[in-house]
Amino acid sequence: MSDAWLIGRGRELIAAVHHTDPTEQHKIVLILDDILEETQRRGEPVLVAHQLRAAVVARLVVSTLITEAESLLDEMLAHSRRHGLALYRADAHALRGRLLVLTAQEDAALTEIARALAILDDTTGPDVQMGRREWARMQSSAFIDCWVGLNQLGVYEAAEEVIARAHQANRETAGPHDIAMQLMNRVKMLLGWGLRLERVGQQAEAAAKFRTAASMAVAVEAPFAESLFPRKAGVPAVDQVGVLAAALALAAPDASHVDRLQRLILEPRFPHEQITLAIALARCLDQAGQREDALKALHATRLDLGEETAVPTMRLNLARELARLDHDVTDESVRSLVEYATSLETELWSMRESQLATLDTRREHERLSAQHGAISQQALQDPLTGLPNRRALDEHLRTLSATTTAHPLAVALIDLDRFKGVNDEHSHAEGDDVLRVVASTLRDALRGDDIVARYGGDEFVALLPGAPVSAAKQALGRAVSAVGSLPLHLSHGVTLSVGLVSLRPQERADQVLSRADAAMYQAKRRGGNQVATASSTPPENLVPYLDDDPAPDVEAHP
Repeated sequence: MSDAWLIGRGRELIAAVHHTDPTEQHKIVLILDDILEETQRRGEPVLVAHQLRAAVVARLVVSTLITEAESLLDEMLAHSRRHGLALYRADAHALRGRLLVLTAQEDAALTEIARALAILDDTTGPDVQMGRREWARMQSSAFIDCWVGLNQLGVYEAAEEVIARAHQANRETAGPHDIAMQLMNRVKMLLGWGLRLERVGQQAEAAAKFRTAASMAVAVEAPFAESLFPRKAGVPAVDQVGVLAAALALAAPDASHVDRLQRLILEPRFPHEQITLAIALARCLDQAGQREDALKALHATRLDLGEETAVPTMRLNLARELARLDHDVTDESVRSLVEYATSLETELWSMRESQLATLDTRREHERLSAQHGAISQQALQDPLTGLPNRRALDEHLRTLSATTTAHPLAVALIDLDRFKGVNDEHSHAEGDDVLRVVASTLRDALRGDDIVARYGGDEFVALLPGAPVSAAKQALGRAVSAVGSLPLHLSHGVTLSVGLVSLRPQERADQVLSRADAAMYQAKRRGGNQVATASSTPPENLVPYLDDDPAPDVEAHP
């Protein structure tokens, strides 16, 4: 199974899980978990991130598995941060927003979506780890996951902006499935938006939303026929997808839609789509003079929803539709209740401005916080190699020296042999490339909690917490061998001279680095490409020195 096959299979299963019964959904989740396990064995960062996302999305779709999504989201967020995958990090926040909506934590959901959008606002691509097509598709997916949460919260103006950006991100690389999904998402949003506008008496604006949704429902026919969605061959999309049938019915409600809607409403549906279908069916039945049947359809849907809290805005739409059909507004008492409800609706509508302002404020706050964090990170990072710089090294050394669990603390000063010749014989650009390669090789050769910093020029410093000199010497010997074994076109023949010491009690940073420097020069004088160690016992005159033996303990790597 190639990596591309695994990604494609995951995408197919995600499309399927949205349109199958609960038994089949659980089977799909198990298959996705097997694929995730396989990708984790392979260890390719983008592939793992993609399958983590698939496992999360599937659980958000299957109501009985929602609680399992939290730990996977934590893993996805940690993985995307560790590997610098900005789009997947944004999507992890967007998916957490979706989870919080499903658990009726609307304010927290808005914050997570704001975080996702702030990352997307500041992310340019494509990422070096992803191809252009995959980048565009993932960017679109992240926007769509933000859109899902905003649509469920009823923040339609923001949702419209976000789904437009999703379309823009994917317009050049979108296949039939992507196009069909985009159109169906927009139909879903427009119907919810139209129903919300009706509640505040904006009938003309609502009708315009319904008409636009209906035209999109017709346009989705061709791409749907070639999409990944489970579908019946030769059967129109409006006869298979509830939200498309509802769009046609709400745009022009009449008896001609009843049979289709009655058949579709019996199939398993998400709450949002189920409510939309029920309202569309009720209006068509009412137009056909079957008000009692219309009320039965609405009451049945309300009963089916039970304690469902994931779609508060749509539940209010359902309640309004019931009230509209169930009462004779010529009665004076009922007219008073209608006026009261209308006033409440107007107040609720004005609150959406507050939601939009909250989203914008938090989005800007997250963006500025991220920029501040990036500036702070840059102040502690060497721009050429990406390693901690000298300032960061001093902070690490100060922290580790005060941490008892870090002792013994091995400190190594590393210098490149024959590096000046690279700059003289080739170019400074070639020299920079060599520094990057050596930095990466050093980082990979040592343990995960060891620290490698660029000290300046062609010098590096390594801190090995908890490592006695003997163990540190072996680790640095492997690093010397790794650099010495690099292909000539990468290293241009440079090797390493390493001076290794152990931090003494109460020793200052400049003192321990001075001793490491002295040991490093002993390694250089003996030809380089080796590790020299110095004693950790302070001499009587407190001058940096090497072992009592005139020659340091040297490990050569010819």
